[in-house]
Amino acid sequence: MNIVVCMKPVPDPRRWGKLALDPRTMLLRRAEVPAVINPLDRNAIEQAVALRGETGTVTVISMAPKEAEEQLAEAMAMGCDRAYLLSDAAFAGADSLATARCLAAAIRRLGSVDLIFCGSYSADGSTSQVGPQLAELLDMPDLTHVTALAIDGGMLRARSVTEGGETVLECDLPALVTFDKEVNVPRLPSMTGIMKAAASGVTVWTAADLGLPKDEVGLSGSPTQMLNIFTPPVARKGEMLEGSPNQMAAALVERLKLRRHAS
Repeated sequence: MNIVVCMKPVPDPRRWGKLALDPRTMLLRRAEVPAVINPLDRNAIEQAVALRGETGTVTVISMAPKEAEEQLAEAMAMGCDRAYLLSDAAFAGADSLATARCLAAAIRRLGSVDLIFCGSYSADGSTSQVGPQLAELLDMPDLTHVTALAIDGGMLRARSVTEGGETVLECDLPALVTFDKEVNVPRLPSMTGIMKAAASGVTVWTAADLGLPKDEVGLSGSPTQMLNIFTPPVARKGEMLEGSPNQMAAALVERLKLRRHAS
């Protein structure tokens, strides 16, 4: 079983209070907050390592700045066999589609793949778009928001969270799967894994290595862009009610009655 995991470094959620937007580019100033592996990508890594088998491989790929080698090394310490970093100044400012294009090009270059695993969404973007877009570009089925996964005779069977509850889905391989946190408990890096990661290193690919034109990647290749952000003014006046819960409830009812009659 050859599995690829798409991993994204995100700003450490414990320090999001220090995040800010660059007023010129309208992009997050990520350098001001240390990066960590996107939490749901840890679940994807865990699932890949658990399903790999004795003769399979798990390859982790990330499109990120050079500093992401630290997170890729951690992924290898969790059990991944190979790590690839897609890093190029041309990739900066990419939206979900431009990101999916880069990941798709890298996976095509890797060759035959049985499964592609992603977190259902990233902690900093939360669009849930990269996985399905990647599956579309690679012309394969995608199972999203999966909380349980099994393979039986070459058939992939998954339990997926939907608005109405849960759905059981099946498809043939190859396929792409995105995971919610309920699917497993990610392992911690082992000492053996840390030593293996240090010995293996990370392979870096640029836009030229992937054969991608600059107008299809980064900000220039992104149909979705942030134009502005602002805090809307609050024009309503608040009123605090006093007394016991019953007294405040009664006072609120009277005010609502008066407002209804006035309108």
